[in-house]
Amino acid sequence: MVGQQAAGDGGGTDTVHEHDGPNTASRRPVVPIVTQLADGREIRYYDDPGVPIDHGDLVDHRELPSMTPTSIRRFDRLLDEWVTIAGHRQSRTYLPPDDECPLCPSKQGRQSEIPARDYHVVVFENRFPSFTTTARVPSDGDGFFVTEPGLGRCEVVCFTSDHTAAFSSLPVTRVRTVIDAWIDRTLELSRLPYVEQVFCFENRGSEIGVTLSHPHGQIYGYPFVTPRTRRMLDSARAHHERTGRNLFADIVAAEVAAGTRIIAGNAHWVAFVPYAARWPLEVHLYPRRRVPDLPALNDAERDALAPIYLEVVRRMEHVYPDTMPYIAAWHQAPVRVGRELAYLHLELFSIRRAPGKLKFLAGSESAMGAFINDVLPEEAADMLRTVSIDPS
Repeated sequence: MVGQQAAGDGGGTDTVHEHDGPNTASRRPVVPIVTQLADGREIRYYDDPGVPIDHGDLVDHRELPSMTPTSIRRFDRLLDEWVTIAGHRQSRTYLPPDDECPLCPSKQGRQSEIPARDYHVVVFENRFPSFTTTARVPSDGDGFFVTEPGLGRCEVVCFTSDHTAAFSSLPVTRVRTVIDAWIDRTLELSRLPYVEQVFCFENRGSEIGVTLSHPHGQIYGYPFVTPRTRRMLDSARAHHERTGRNLFADIVAAEVAAGTRIIAGNAHWVAFVPYAARWPLEVHLYPRRRVPDLPALNDAERDALAPIYLEVVRRMEHVYPDTMPYIAAWHQAPVRVGRELAYLHLELFSIRRAPGKLKFLAGSESAMGAFINDVLPEEAADMLRTVSIDPS
């Protein structure tokens, strides 16, 4: 365990401990309503505390064929990483008209993926998952050509029943419910024997490649530790061996001390544009107390996360008059390895580099993995700090 002072000016100490996977620090009960869809997939309803809602009929009356996804993963020897192939996803729903949205509540004469006639937050198994709990492809390999079944779990998280809303338009109370849902699902997916890392994320905007415009995110339960996480943990391990300190905590402390790229903060969280930002608009959001994952946050940290998360998203959306396509990615510790080195954080970034202009990953980024950013991080931080937003 690393025994240093917590990063930032919020006080407290670094209390990360090694343990066998996530455990919850919550005192707020999270008890979703759990039912099944017509093809056997699970669906969970998370209600805002103290806000009554009439879900109506929760029975899925559709006649759906049972799904047999054929997800596999192949090992890339050159890059020492897995590539997942999920051919069944070619037939997934693609840009349906608003009146045929599968994420809106069901209504008379039209059944959607969500049987309820209204809801607050819903999580259900993806009908077209990248990974599947029922992979039947046997393991195979002769040294260079190694194939494994694409075991894992993919879930959809609907943030609101309002098709015209966005995450940034949600009230703080709803964001807190979303956080509860992320935590609940992280805990449950981490118990699956074939899940090594849980990833909660949101893709926003058609420019990113979103195929359903209803406000929603996803949760992946990967059967391996992702390449990005492995690389960060390798760096953190080398830093700890040299200094005895945590790399993430030292970076946060350095950003707070510099101050030039800080865009928002409260007693429990701090948000900044990273010194070596890859994207035109990129913000990292860290808890001031080092924890490995969302379940390890205490109630005060969870309560404080909701408003600052909204503030960061709203700041990004108001920098340019155009739409703001973005990816919001939660970096949590793997389930079983490297937890003593990890530090929970959110990376939120956009490909919007100027009004009417997008950053595309072309030759240098896509082929060589070498990012070139057109926007100086300090300039991006200044734009994000000074933009006028509605505080409500």
